[in-house]
Amino acid sequence: MTISTRGAGKAPAVLVLEDGRSFRGRAYGAVGETFGEAVFSTGMTGYQETLTDPSYHRQVVVMTAPHVGNTGVNDEDPESGRIWVSGYVVRDPARVPSNWRSRRSLDEELASQGVVGISGIDTRALTRHLRERGAMRVGIFSGNAVQDEGILLAKVRQAPEMSGADLAAEVATKETYVVPAVGTKRFTVAAIDLGIKGMTPHRMAERGIEVHVLPATATVEDVYAVEPDGVFFSNGPGDPSTADHPVSVMRGVLERKTPLFGICFGNQILGRSLGFGTYKLKYGHRGINQPVQDRTTGKVEVTAHNHGFAVDAPLDKVSDTEFGRAEVSHVCLNDQVVEGLQLLDQPAFSVQYHPEAAAGPHDAAYLFDRFVTLMEGQRA
Repeated sequence: MTISTRGAGKAPAVLVLEDGRSFRGRAYGAVGETFGEAVFSTGMTGYQETLTDPSYHRQVVVMTAPHVGNTGVNDEDPESGRIWVSGYVVRDPARVPSNWRSRRSLDEELASQGVVGISGIDTRALTRHLRERGAMRVGIFSGNAVQDEGILLAKVRQAPEMSGADLAAEVATKETYVVPAVGTKRFTVAAIDLGIKGMTPHRMAERGIEVHVLPATATVEDVYAVEPDGVFFSNGPGDPSTADHPVSVMRGVLERKTPLFGICFGNQILGRSLGFGTYKLKYGHRGINQPVQDRTTGKVEVTAHNHGFAVDAPLDKVSDTEFGRAEVSHVCLNDQVVEGLQLLDQPAFSVQYHPEAAAGPHDAAYLFDRFVTLMEGQRA
């Protein structure tokens, strides 16, 4: 990746998809070149949380909302210590941010962190193209990086694909750290960081849980060294078919029948641990407005998503697994994709979306309470 922070917003830029389609616009953020998987996010707000979500590692995010950057960037809302997206695509960037918490513009933040973006393109046409053709590799080129499109297309097609990508260890913490319980400590949870967002352990801490966040490379022995009442597997980037180590650790937890909760990547790992397969979605689910039904209650939630892979489990029956009976607990109402799993004979469940509401609706906050209930039941 070649980066310069000078001339952003003035330099010409071009976005080139691996199928040969291209869009011309202006530089946004850093000037240079970048590559990743082109995906679109349907959220109208929450761009700061999206940018700093480790799940978006090696993805170029296309915002479907036409006007982006209105509220600028603050120092309170990041979900990690840096921006993780590989590139950023907007139609009409805000010229002047307006919010009492804003410290700088989104354009300035992207440039300072070396994130190459493009503005002024028809993001609706690009989104419709990705819905029809599917998520694919893409490159953004601006300034001196703009060349003959045949040369740029060759570069894009040399970039690595998301299928087969093992990325969790690249975004996870290298050292264990502890998020203390708020108020009286009730439980201890070992959280496997596969790309965890900062708000997730905070949501558990609010419920009296002391959270020990462990690296993606943590072993079963590392997990039980903290004497956990429950084990949590986080969201994260990459292809779940490569996550053999997390699957091995989760199977060790299931063997001990410790209460277990997984979200997003953690849901796919639970699926694999139970013997189900995973597959790549055509264009995935991303944004903070995805309708999901909790089949255990019949209620519909509006939820926050970022996943390009899904679990291949039967929707219409209870499955027998090595760890007891399992069923699909949640389903996406747009396309019937599996959005949650639960075991019926031991305390373990997962969902495919992000219940920590950062950024997103609070409809799914009850899932943390459900995790607490499992730990209470196990203790009793």
